[in-house]
Amino acid sequence: MSSDIELRVTFQPSGRTVHVLPGTAILEAAARAGFVLLTPCGGGGTCGKCRVKIHSGTTGAPDARAHRLTAAQRREGWRLACCDTIESEAVIEIPPTSLFEHSQKILTGDAGHTLAVDPVVRVTTVKLPPADTRPGLDCLDAALGETLSIDPARAGELTDRLRAGGQQAHIVQEGCRLLDLQPATAPAVALGVAFDLGTTTVVGTLLDLVTGTERGVAAALNGQIPFGDDVLSRILRVRENPARLPELQAAAMCSLNEIVGTLCRQAGIAPERIVHATLAGNTTMQQIICGLDPTALGEIPFTPAFVHSFEVPAASLGLAIHPAASLYVFPQIGGFVGGDTVAGMIASNFDRLPKPTLLVDIGTNGEIALLHHGRIFCASTAAGPAFEGARIAQGMRATAGAIEKVLIRDGDIHINVIGNTPPAGLCGTALIDTVAELLRHGLLEPTGRLLLPEELPAALPEALRRRIERTGDDPRFVLVPAAGDRAAVCLTQRDIRELQLASGAIRAGIETLLQRAGLAATDLDAVLLAGAFGNFIRRSNAQRIGLLPPLPHERIRFIGNASSMGAKMALLSAAERNRAETLRARAEHVDLGSDPGFLDIFCQSMLFPEEGAAL
Repeated sequence: MSSDIELRVTFQPSGRTVHVLPGTAILEAAARAGFVLLTPCGGGGTCGKCRVKIHSGTTGAPDARAHRLTAAQRREGWRLACCDTIESEAVIEIPPTSLFEHSQKILTGDAGHTLAVDPVVRVTTVKLPPADTRPGLDCLDAALGETLSIDPARAGELTDRLRAGGQQAHIVQEGCRLLDLQPATAPAVALGVAFDLGTTTVVGTLLDLVTGTERGVAAALNGQIPFGDDVLSRILRVRENPARLPELQAAAMCSLNEIVGTLCRQAGIAPERIVHATLAGNTTMQQIICGLDPTALGEIPFTPAFVHSFEVPAASLGLAIHPAASLYVFPQIGGFVGGDTVAGMIASNFDRLPKPTLLVDIGTNGEIALLHHGRIFCASTAAGPAFEGARIAQGMRATAGAIEKVLIRDGDIHINVIGNTPPAGLCGTALIDTVAELLRHGLLEPTGRLLLPEELPAALPEALRRRIERTGDDPRFVLVPAAGDRAAVCLTQRDIRELQLASGAIRAGIETLLQRAGLAATDLDAVLLAGAFGNFIRRSNAQRIGLLPPLPHERIRFIGNASSMGAKMALLSAAERNRAETLRARAEHVDLGSDPGFLDIFCQSMLFPEEGAAL
């Protein structure tokens, strides 16, 4: 095992730094740093959109696919992130045009569409006659040619503001509701926040509703985690004791407010400047944050409390932004297929794609959507928290000290540790990598049984042979031996079983939808991987364990946190909200629990593919 050969890579202009193994693709290193690059060709080197510039350091020999760059461009330092590898410490510039989310003044989706900034919150500048002595709201109505409404308790305050501003002001309104009145002596400030509320993590993005410019992004763990790792555990808490519902709602809201506080500090603004918010999450998360009882989701037929989108006063839920602001909650399709799936379809332009396409968001709760001949089939499957490192003996989230990459090279294990620190455990990507490598080298059977020391192949290198240890009747694979006070980091037989359950659930959901549409996996034009975890997995390893179908890699594309991006699009565009409702109405929910063939497919999907069955 070696982790001391990791190379430091700095990405400009952000200055973010990661440590990776030699031979790592620039695309993978960028993902580890949190950047999602444009790869409409699926990383096949044919579109040329993932261009980066090397300021210092060396890369591998030009990939045969990298013909989209001329010799002159390569001399200038330009590389294709999907084709070139990192071979030394490097400083790499990522131009804005290579980012999947180009967040200067527009948002760009996977299909390259441009989003016009046309939010439901509008800002208008008015100038009234100085001698006008009518009440402030009457003055504004006359100037705007429409009748505005306002909380009566705030009417006097806004009239005073208008007078103090010399009868000139920026009017911030949502529909006919007057939200704010700002002096015209300075530029108007109208901000919104888009939330992606996940079972494990929460992401919030602050956006300027006038220009569409991103002002900040922050993330936090979902405060509901102490109530259970997955949605079913949290539903059970409420079913057993209805008094738990406000506790769960408050825990999630605490995370949202934590993010609001971070965003406000980043932007140097007061929370009252945030005049609107959108939220996308799975069905359980959306219902709990709205204070709606989720227990029906834990009982057949898994009925959600609502399907249409709606707005609720943010203050009524405890969201600490402008007191008159609204929170828009995404529509839900059915069962556990919630607003995050709808948001992901918006972000990927899913409904406008011409050929069969699969959208997969891999997480604690895996959502899957299949497009074929204009029909959209959707399903959700409880993958469990293994991909987040939970229920794994030495699993951990993708934070400093987590092993995130594992490969076998030159007869032994090589690892990549986040933060270039001593390894403390392994995260989901390393779990997939390790199992894939054990399958390739004959240490693990397709049934998921890890071989005992006496059963290992005779040709296995001695360094690998020593890594199989027996603990009672069960073997374990040692990734990092114990050293001093530091315990060994190992993969156990039970860990492998947990991965089989998680991977099998996702793959069984995919296969069930394909059968419903009358398709084979090979008929798919593209597989779009969404979600923070999906962006980091290595396609060949995910295919080796059977998590993803055996397709050419160029058909498997990473689209980043599509739920977050969809929430941003809905924040900036009223038209995208209308499209969200249209997509909800078109989607056909497939209840996997009641599908007669799902259990058989799931049992088969828990087996790892035989050698040669996966690309």
